[in-house]
Amino acid sequence: MNLLTETIEAIKENGLKISDIIFIGSSDGKYSCSWKKFRELADREYDNGYGGNEVASDLIIVFSDRTRMCRGEYDGSEWWEYQPLFKMPEKTEPVMNIFAGTVNGAW
Repeated sequence: MNLLTETIEAIKENGLKISDIIFIGSSDGKYSCSWKKFRELADREYDNGYGGNEVASDLIIVFSDRTRMCRGEYDGSEWWEYQPLFKMPEKTEPVMNIFAGTVNGAW
């Protein structure tokens, strides 16, 4: 898989554009780069299948609407995950338990 091609496709699939990008870098904000530098670094093939992950797991791309894409991983298989903004629900139930895996429940 070519990381640059994968990234451009993921951006388009989520209805966004390259011009919407406001940040590319590490999730802690310590490192960043421009889209131009990202294109240079990302234009290479990597094995996105099972095994060890090859792309930095803390790599994120943030967009002007404050949504973001971050790296997803399972058993070394890698992909971009789109994370929309949290929207406050109109109605909620009271929290009675925050242990055992999920709020108010078990695994």
